[in-house]
Amino acid sequence: MKAQHFFVAAATLVSVVAIAKGALMTVAEMGNGHGEHKHGKMEVPQGEAVPTVDLVVYKDAKKGWNLEAKVTNFTFAPEKVNAAPEPGEGHAHLFVNGKKITRLYGSWYYLENLEPGENRVKVTLNANNHADWTSKGKVIEDTEIVKFQEAVNKKHQHKHQGHN
Repeated sequence: MKAQHFFVAAATLVSVVAIAKGALMTVAEMGNGHGEHKHGKMEVPQGEAVPTVDLVVYKDAKKGWNLEAKVTNFTFAPEKVNAAPEPGEGHAHLFVNGKKITRLYGSWYYLENLEPGENRVKVTLNANNHADWTSKGKVIEDTEIVKFQEAVNKKHQHKHQGHN
């Protein structure tokens, strides 16, 4: 019973903080706690500039991919992670094929490995409290599809026979 009361109290506190900042986040949007990646949604307050993100994927010359999250009306604020949300600032979340990989505290990230075939690489802009920034109810995000086939090793392979 005490755990349920704690959850309600914590959810109420989060709701109060969100409302105090002029944005809306409901407890229902916070997820069900069963392995989903949900931190809720945070609507950009009316009158504030709406952030944008444009994800660009560059094949690295040696291995992997370099990702650039080009943002407008948004400042990466790693020093404020887990703090109260402020319009126009926060961090980003990086997903590959629906699985969260990491947080982004800046525009660039090196992604070493992807599975051969088609991969959905997505970046969302997130408030300091990890909620997805939204505008008109839509999450502020960008997704790129990266397709590649595993390179075939063309080096001549020798079969060595040992002498016993």
